[in-house]
Amino acid sequence: MYLMVMSVRMAPPLPVIFLLIVQGVYSADDGWGVTYSSSHICALKDSTVTIKCTYKYPPGYKITEVFWMNVDSPDAPDLSNDSKYSERIQYLGDKHHDCSVRLTDVRETDSHEYYFRFITDKTEGKWIGKPGVTLDVTDLQVESEGERVMEGHSVTLTCKSRCSLTDTSTFIWFRNTQTLNDRNKKLILPSVRRENAGDYRCAVQGHSLTSPPRRLNVIYPPDKPVISISPSGVIVEGDSVNLICISESNPPVHIYSWFKENQTSSVGSGQMFSISNINSCLGGWFYCVAQNEVGSQRSAAVSLTVKGVSSLSFSVGFGVGLCVGVCGATAALLIVMYICRRKRSRRKASENQLKNEDVSNDTYTTLELKTRSSDLYDTLTPNQKRMK
Repeated sequence: MYLMVMSVRMAPPLPVIFLLIVQGVYSADDGWGVTYSSSHICALKDSTVTIKCTYKYPPGYKITEVFWMNVDSPDAPDLSNDSKYSERIQYLGDKHHDCSVRLTDVRETDSHEYYFRFITDKTEGKWIGKPGVTLDVTDLQVESEGERVMEGHSVTLTCKSRCSLTDTSTFIWFRNTQTLNDRNKKLILPSVRRENAGDYRCAVQGHSLTSPPRRLNVIYPPDKPVISISPSGVIVEGDSVNLICISESNPPVHIYSWFKENQTSSVGSGQMFSISNINSCLGGWFYCVAQNEVGSQRSAAVSLTVKGVSSLSFSVGFGVGLCVGVCGATAALLIVMYICRRKRSRRKASENQLKNEDVSNDTYTTLELKTRSSDLYDTLTPNQKRMK
């Protein structure tokens, strides 16, 4: 009986000793382990991710295989042999202690937990670094309180990702093709103007990924309307006249109303107000009111003056008579000036003729004196001969 009891009591230590041996192979306290620089990495789509890693093992072991896998299983394949990763994964470590790895052109399908595994030259010398590193791959999105904002109100745009990027990330904002100066994750527009409308995109500095565009629609009531009259010029009884109301707004004006001064009810609707076969009773001061879903605005009043046919004939006759009178007076003035000029020309010609006659008389006198000197010379000649 004693022997039997002792055998029963001594039987349990065998499996206990076996368990201690197994735990000794896989216990980090015995010199085995993998240490990751981070347990979670948030990476932008299309970017490059580097996972820094170190591992250790007891002395007396030699590393024969090192690789990364994304399945928690001893039979999981090496990712460098997987066609989805083979051209994008690069082992940066060695077969001693460094197990860092780099993954380029990350995709949303790369979102997994990754493990480092190493195998030694001894059968029991194998290790999987668990828990591994969780990789989340995200894109970027621009979010706002709404797609429409009232002019003058404040709006905040946020560059969002599905996971938290590092706090040191520097953001870049774009409106249409323009790069903005803001470098924060949130773009705050304290008082929105209509010029701020457009497509907004964001990116992280140093990365090529850009968010899809987010449209910011700035709405505002109609500007002060302006009225144009067609045709322009004098309006005569029987003519047709079009009044056109022009105003800028967002959303576009959907109601145009026409009013005549001193009348409470509208006289027409639509952007163009037409009056056919007009008469003097229909003239006066008109204005329009433009309205959209945000507000309304009234134009300045314009005068519509209608002239009767008789007054128009008088105006035309008066104009023709005035033209004839002015033309006649001008012609008479030209005739008088011509006559005066002719008289001056004739008087000047007469004066020139008299001057010419005086010059002729002086010439004749000179010639006569010369003849007398010749006679005197002849008279003196005989005396010169007597002197010889």
